[in-house]
Amino acid sequence: MSFEERRNPSSTQSRFRPVPIRYLLPNLITLLALCAGVTAIRFGVEGRYELAVGGIIAAMCLDAIDGRLARYLQGTSRFGAELDSLADFVNFGVAPAILLYFFSLNQLKTFGWVICLMLAICCALRLARFNVMLEDQNKPEWMSKFFSGVPAPAGAGIVLTPFYFSFLDRSAHAADYPIPIAIFTLLVAVLMVSRLPTFSGKSVQRIPREAVLPALALASFYVICLVAFPWETLIVSTGLYLLTLPWGFYEYLKHKKAEDLPKI
Repeated sequence: MSFEERRNPSSTQSRFRPVPIRYLLPNLITLLALCAGVTAIRFGVEGRYELAVGGIIAAMCLDAIDGRLARYLQGTSRFGAELDSLADFVNFGVAPAILLYFFSLNQLKTFGWVICLMLAICCALRLARFNVMLEDQNKPEWMSKFFSGVPAPAGAGIVLTPFYFSFLDRSAHAADYPIPIAIFTLLVAVLMVSRLPTFSGKSVQRIPREAVLPALALASFYVICLVAFPWETLIVSTGLYLLTLPWGFYEYLKHKKAEDLPKI
């Protein structure tokens, strides 16, 4: 036994204490999302872009589940938060950048690769800022309703839009327009690191009882459309999300103005 263990035996006991299952399940889902993102890279290298995009979409769905499951099971941990950030960087920063490069931006050679690097770097900066902001205990409660900048999963979903149109119309050859795709990719990267307030779905923990059945029906309808008409549904989803950006900014300004008003 080392000197540190003799001096502090409780540290040795905690090291071998059994870990509750509720801590493992969210991390397992995060690892499954990471597997989907890395496999998407493999499909992209092989030119199987539909499967590659499907892998990133699957990673987005799993990413939406793991955090909520951890909070529901009271299994949140610092380890899980760090693992989630690393998986998000690979799934929504590295994987989309590599897919875009092989799909179209390689026609621009070094400039196209620089655009891909900017997407990955902005995703990493976005996640690092998010982790730092989580530790801020002084921010008002209403700020938890907003993200700062477009979140990484949403950014990945937006930046893959050229793939959706390409799969929808095989004769369009979206890959033959690398410059517009490069400009679009750079704009999405800027949105991720911007200070633009965007709505946070994490703040929605409960819904009114009378809205349960409509919510279930709407969710079922969306899943059916996603299975039957995947690319059309993703295009519409991306467009609707982009429309919420000015609305989120407006709501943020309303909360900010109300906070700045003098209390009577």
